[in-house]
Amino acid sequence: MKTSDFDYHLPPERIAQTPVEPRDQSRLMILRRSDSSVGHHYFYEIASYLHSGDTVVLNNSRVIPARILGQKSDSDTKVEILLLRRVDNSLWEILIRPGRKVGIGTKIRITNEVAGTVQEIIAEVIERGEGGTRIIHLPDEGLLENFGQVPLPPYIHTPLAEPERYQTVYAEIDGSVAAPTAGLHFTPKLLNELQKKGVRLAFVTLHIGLDTFRPVRVDDPNQHKIHKEYGELSSEVAAMLSQTKRQGKRIIAVGTSTVRLLEAAAQSGTIRPFAGWVDLFILPGYKFRVTDAMVSNFHLPRSTLLMLVSAFAGRDFILQAYEQAKSLGYGFYSFGDAMLLL
Repeated sequence: MKTSDFDYHLPPERIAQTPVEPRDQSRLMILRRSDSSVGHHYFYEIASYLHSGDTVVLNNSRVIPARILGQKSDSDTKVEILLLRRVDNSLWEILIRPGRKVGIGTKIRITNEVAGTVQEIIAEVIERGEGGTRIIHLPDEGLLENFGQVPLPPYIHTPLAEPERYQTVYAEIDGSVAAPTAGLHFTPKLLNELQKKGVRLAFVTLHIGLDTFRPVRVDDPNQHKIHKEYGELSSEVAAMLSQTKRQGKRIIAVGTSTVRLLEAAAQSGTIRPFAGWVDLFILPGYKFRVTDAMVSNFHLPRSTLLMLVSAFAGRDFILQAYEQAKSLGYGFYSFGDAMLLL
């Protein structure tokens, strides 16, 4: 298995730049693993493929205003900071651009005007991390609210008119630097429709971090070191999922982040409560313990996310479906259309 096995060409015009309105009007490709069939529908029709007693698992992590603009205090050089995760009370792991001359001890001045008053904080680089990251000290008070912006992926070039559109309607727990995009298609009305049908909803938390932005650069994906992301799955949810399995019903994971957390919580063979760092890298050959079906967007070439859906449905089947999606005008990536893998 090579990383190049998960490569494909995507014309730039297929990268969705703006979200569909209403949310559930996005297209939905149905992939059935049992007979390798492909169907084309709309997301608002997803209830037709879910049954009473099934459990849909959703990631309720909320995207934080993790993009901060600043200036090196000893020069006029402007920098962009992307907060990746909190290391301690006022310590953060970050990406910084341009970062080549940002070493230990570098101070960054961050200013913003709030209600006519200019506010300023000074950040300091404490250490260098892995993969070009830095650890910086940031004063905490009012940091994100006053100085941060919600970050959009680098392939989105159109400003977002409404920042909440990059949040799921059930986002609750602050912590992600990128949205769990498979969940962006759900509306409150659609979630209510599922519950009326007898489909159960379970909420877990996995804060999406650095690896979403990082392609696999080594030739052998087994040599790729996946970034850790913090996740929580409660005892109540673990019990609900175990009951779903006992009753012979399906667990449908919404998004690859949800899949990784569910599978990490069941590494012992049974679904257990979980609170900790998830570094599970799912590649073809992996035996899924929890996930029976999944909702997913269309992912970047050579990404760990594309490898995960390939592990679930088969690389050839997935890449053939991607080619079909391109020819039929589906939108790709964060604001693109969705697939339901059955």
